[in-house]
Amino acid sequence: MKAKITQKLINSLTPQEKHYRVFDTDQPGLYIRVQPTGHMAYMVSWARNRERSLGRVGTLTLAQARTDAARYLADAHEHGEPLAVTQSGRGAATSSLRQFIDDTYMPWFKAHNKGSTKTLHTLDNNFSSIIDQRLDAITSRDLEQLRTSWLSAGNKPSTANRKMGTISGVFSRAVDWEYLPSSPLDKIKPLKVDTKGQVRYLLKDEAKNIRNALEVREHRACLERESANKWRTERNKALFPDLKKLAFTDHLKPMVLISLNTGMRRGELFGLTWPMVNFQSKTITVGGDTAKTSETRHIPMNAEVFSTLKAWKDQSGESAFVFPGLEGGRMEDVKSAWLKLLQEACISGFRWHDMRHDFASRLVMAGVPLNTVRDLLGHTDIKMTLRYAHLAPDVKAAAVDLLF
Repeated sequence: MKAKITQKLINSLTPQEKHYRVFDTDQPGLYIRVQPTGHMAYMVSWARNRERSLGRVGTLTLAQARTDAARYLADAHEHGEPLAVTQSGRGAATSSLRQFIDDTYMPWFKAHNKGSTKTLHTLDNNFSSIIDQRLDAITSRDLEQLRTSWLSAGNKPSTANRKMGTISGVFSRAVDWEYLPSSPLDKIKPLKVDTKGQVRYLLKDEAKNIRNALEVREHRACLERESANKWRTERNKALFPDLKKLAFTDHLKPMVLISLNTGMRRGELFGLTWPMVNFQSKTITVGGDTAKTSETRHIPMNAEVFSTLKAWKDQSGESAFVFPGLEGGRMEDVKSAWLKLLQEACISGFRWHDMRHDFASRLVMAGVPLNTVRDLLGHTDIKMTLRYAHLAPDVKAAAVDLLF
């Protein structure tokens, strides 16, 4: 929309489901961007798809925004680009955190790392209070206050550390590329987290329960299909395939069995294709393009994984993915079926990723060397293996019971 931007108009702006813009009729190129989060920023545009953030509404005054917008447009008219854009490094005094993220950091991140969408989402949704500040104006106190607000809102220390880790990457690059002399995070220590206490694995009874729940689920699906076909027979309708003739009623059981026996990450399992499964050598190759660490690793198939994949391949369709989605492409979610399975197995506080912890813990309890466990999990650092594959409490108790 277009309107003369006044303080009264600004006070009346409310967030919508999608972001929107209010263009100033007094100063060409100036507009306010209103995010669904309620964050509002003064923006300037001087050519098609050429725009920059001037500052946050409330931090920058309307008069300052109009002055800065006029300067941007004058520079663009005289030099082709505003001087604030053509200047680089520490000379770019007006470069805000928002500008640095959008124009410099994210293009580099997308080219060199995975998870750019998640990273940008974290930056956009957790750092709005400093996003429009100049890079060199952001202090460690600003970040400390942000972290305190997260903890007050109920975030766990581990969650706060992950968020800080995301912005730390931004400031580290700003220092490396000489936008900043030092990072404001240099003086901020990560919160202490009991990493071992967070690892969750299946107790013996839970392991039995989850397998029993899978069998009950399969049996129930067969009975429901039998009932449906009886109804269709009585009405002379085409019958659905008989599930009793198939090894599995759907994808959930084979996915759970493979996860428990390989320790594959959920994303790796979703990205698994049949060319990555070698029945001759009995190995699964997790390619670097699907692995979190970007390093290829080979996982041996035990008897249960081998028989599960053999049976699943015989009944699966033509998709290249081992576990395709509804349209034949990559599967994206099994949350509903997984949560219902846990409920029926009477298991609480157990995530899909915890099957990876369970796999590692069982290996360690069986006496497998930690370095072998590290290779199977695809950890680049043995410290990660020590964190995720510590011995279960009952094993430690049995050890101390050996003392007289």
